[in-house]
Amino acid sequence: MKHFKRSKAIGFFDEDFRLEKLTKLGDPLDRLMRGIDFDIFRPLLLDKLEILPKGDGGRKPYDYVLMFKILILQRYYNLSDDQTEYQICDRLSFMRFLGLTIADDVPDSKTIWHFKEKLIDLDLIESLFDLFKRSLEELNLIVHEGKIIDASFVEVPKQRNSREENEQLKKGEMPDGWENNENKMEQKDTDAKWTKKNNVAYYGYKNHVKCDQKNKFITGYSVTDASVHDSQEITGLIKKEDENQSVYADSGYTGEKISAELEEKNVTPVICEKGYRNNPLTEQQKASNKEKSKVRVRVEHIFGFIENSMNGSTIKTIGIKRAKAMIGLMNLTYNLFRKVQITHPIG
Repeated sequence: MKHFKRSKAIGFFDEDFRLEKLTKLGDPLDRLMRGIDFDIFRPLLLDKLEILPKGDGGRKPYDYVLMFKILILQRYYNLSDDQTEYQICDRLSFMRFLGLTIADDVPDSKTIWHFKEKLIDLDLIESLFDLFKRSLEELNLIVHEGKIIDASFVEVPKQRNSREENEQLKKGEMPDGWENNENKMEQKDTDAKWTKKNNVAYYGYKNHVKCDQKNKFITGYSVTDASVHDSQEITGLIKKEDENQSVYADSGYTGEKISAELEEKNVTPVICEKGYRNNPLTEQQKASNKEKSKVRVRVEHIFGFIENSMNGSTIKTIGIKRAKAMIGLMNLTYNLFRKVQITHPIG
């Protein structure tokens, strides 16, 4: 067997040279590190998470901003807790983004899980999302000159239930024998639902988003199970900040009731019209839809980025409370990278 010798000894600056090469190759985490001041999140994290020590004993907790950045990194690459720990230890780009060196202690998977659960218990993800949104408004990156609304499926691992159990779940009932079985309840998502779109079946939740028309930032969102129709969430997404703006949506949001509710909220509905079997769209309506779609289609950039750059809009949590938090984290992660795309373009 032929043995290969290392061509040269490891030098003092070799790690810097390798990181410099990663930067030249377009490391997205390096761009995020340079384009986002993560310290803006520190006061909120400290306010909600800081616990004053009762004595000198006990291990000092990891820096909260470090842990938050780990969650952003985890969501961007869509990694499990175990894989996140492994990849931080293994990859120089991950360590650089987190401000860690090879000599530093890396939070293990249980620590990552506990931190995430703490944010979920305190409903902190939405507050962190709102905090970053306000910073975008202060930079005039969110200008509130028009909104676009759409929804996308977020799938979860499929449940292996019997037909009878699925029927009971559809009715909102707890299947027989589940309630008193803690192990089973920990593994069963009774909030996620099945639905079909274009003859394709989906199981999980929906991410209903409202985005700023100009720069395509998500400015609001809501989370439901997958069976809830897109149109049911549109009026709830419209807030005071949206008044006197146009709201764009596809034909799934068509209806006199929706238009009337939007007008009551002082916004102008710009919704694509829908044709029916005995009442097809006129040429004028088709032309109007085409013009509306030129704006509405901008929301597809969001879902395309999540699917392609963020390794898919899937989550592996159980229950709608965790789903809301993880989908909120997904939306926040998108906004972070979108800010970098605008303020620190490649080239």
